[in-house]
Order: sequence, then structure tokens, then C-alpha cells
Amino acid sequence: MRKEPTEAEQLLWDALRRKGVAGMRFRRQRVIGPYIVDFCCLEHRVIVEVDGLHHLADEVAAYDTERTRYLESNGFRVMRFENEQVVGNLERVVNEISTSSFPPRTGERLG
Repeated sequence: MRKEPTEAEQLLWDALRRKGVAGMRFRRQRVIGPYIVDFCCLEHRVIVEVDGLHHLADEVAAYDTERTRYLESNGFRVMRFENEQVVGNLERVVNEISTSSFPPRTGERLG
């Protein structure tokens, strides 16, 4: 885990924390299975990832695809945004997150 968030991660975290997006409670740097995700709302099963340029490299993109498959197979919706999207248009990113969430699931626990 990184101790220092990127500028984009910090901006998005400031918007997501304390149920700032559609009443959804996000956690930062959450461990899910063998992975650490940037932001996660367990109740709505939504994961938000903020990606830098290194995610465009073939080996990182392949890892991201495998990681997304794992998370989706465990009932999560994975939303990915590039750093530039978050920094350049935070309001649009937050709006997309708030309008794309899954309804809460009852009785499910994260294993």
C-alpha cells in the first residue's frame, strides 16, 4: 500500500469520504482477496480505481484485466478512471460514480 496518495486519489477521496457520493460509504485502500483496491463501497459492491499512465503498459494492463475479472467474479462492479479524468473533471467522475452504483445487497458478507 502506498502511504502517499496521488493528487487524483486525494481529490477523489475528498469527494467520496463521509458518504459524499449518493450516500455511499467508501473505504480507501481496502483489501479484497489478494488485491488492494483504491476505493470500495462494500454495501453497493462498487470499486473505484484511479489509474496513472503506467496502467497503459501491456503487462500492467494484463494484470488489471485479471484483477478486474477476480473482483467482478466476487460480485463487485469495477469503475476505472485515469488520473487526468479525476483532476480535469472531478465533478463528472463523481457524477458517474453516483449514477452507476449497484443497489445495496442484504445478507452478504465479504469473505
